Order: sequence, then structure tokens, then C-alpha cells
Amino acid sequence: MATTTAKKPQQAKLPQLSQQGMFDFHYFSWFYIQQNYARFQSDLQQLASKIGELEQEAEEHTLVLATLDEALAEEPDRKCFRLVGGVLVERTVKEVVPALQTNRNGIQQVISTLAEQYKTKEGDFESFKRDYHIRPAPAA
Repeated sequence: MATTTAKKPQQAKLPQLSQQGMFDFHYFSWFYIQQNYARFQSDLQQLASKIGELEQEAEEHTLVLATLDEALAEEPDRKCFRLVGGVLVERTVKEVVPALQTNRNGIQQVISTLAEQYKTKEGDFESFKRDYHIRPAPAA
């Protein structure tokens, strides 16, 4: 009968006090760099995702406005249905078009704000990589 011994999973090393009572700063700085690198990547990914989502929503508003502009020119009092907070509300085209334009403009402003935040965060990330001499590993 063969006996097997299970290996203990390795746990992440935390900075340890050395014999002189000082932290192992080499490990601590490596851990700090790794955590911040991952945080920068995550933040940039989240911003890019949100920007993409809002751009799609703004494009949908533009398509609806293009369709409603024809109805506004021909029949401004034509019935129109709009989803507001999960409730379908009956309005006229002349009431809906200005609200949609305002919403689209607000979405575009948020997109530009997020794009500026992305550029700033990307610049901070590049500075971080430059400060700690981080560069992509060559492809194998």
C-alpha cells in the first residue's frame, strides 16, 4: 500500500521581521509593485468598459433621434412611447425628442469626462512602469 503525503499549499509571504527587527523590504516593495500594477490594469479596464458601454448607449440615442426627427417634421403630435424607469409612458414626439437630446448630450459629457480620467490614469500607469523599470516580457 502506497502512502501519499499531501503538500501544503504555499501561502503568500508577508514581510517578516529580520533578526535586526527590520522588515524584509525587498519582498514588501515587490508586493507593493505587483499590487499597484494589478490595480492600475483593473482600473483602466473598468474605465474602458464603461466608456464602451456609454458610447453604445449614445449611439442608440442617436439612432432613435434620427428616426424621430422624420416624425417630428411630419407629425409632431404623433403618439410615441418611452420607457422611463421600467414603465412604458405615452408621450408625443415633440415631448420626447428634446428629452432624448438632453440625455444623449449628458451621456456624451460623461464619456468625455471618463476619457479624460482614462488618459490621466494611463499616464500615471506609464509613470509607475517607468519608475519601477517595468516593461513587457518578450514573447516566447
